[in-house]
Amino acid sequence: MNYSKEVLEHFRNPHNVGKIENPDGIGKVGNMICGDVMWVYIKVKKNDKKEDVIQNIKFETFGCVAALATSSALTDLAKGKTLEKALNIKKDDVINSLGGLPSIKIHCSILAVDALSEAIYDYLFKKGKNIPEKLQLKHKKALKELEIIKEKNKEEK
Repeated sequence: MNYSKEVLEHFRNPHNVGKIENPDGIGKVGNMICGDVMWVYIKVKKNDKKEDVIQNIKFETFGCVAALATSSALTDLAKGKTLEKALNIKKDDVINSLGGLPSIKIHCSILAVDALSEAIYDYLFKKGKNIPEKLQLKHKKALKELEIIKEKNKEEK
């Protein structure tokens, strides 16, 4: 499989790896086909305009080269952004920041974006803030995927 130099650099030297102590939001997603699992942790602070901003972001990913690279790239894209702007990060933004991905690995960029969405959902939910309908729908889909993976793992044991 041919990976760009950016993908390989993020894989070899990933940015923002690990957990955040007492995170404001945690996102966990998985892919039932490939088995990749990603966690994204966020710390949120108010900026001068009183907007919620991702002050810190870290990830833990169990998966392939592309899964690790997309997680790393996503954290770079989201750090310092308002929650609103972070929710507008698309898979293509992640892919472009990595100089492309093999088509068979595009799902990794989707997973990374979904993990961020879940972390933001978790933050908004914990704070009792308004959760946009689009984010609520993404959350339901992510929960369903994790449930399927859980059941699949039970069957394999």
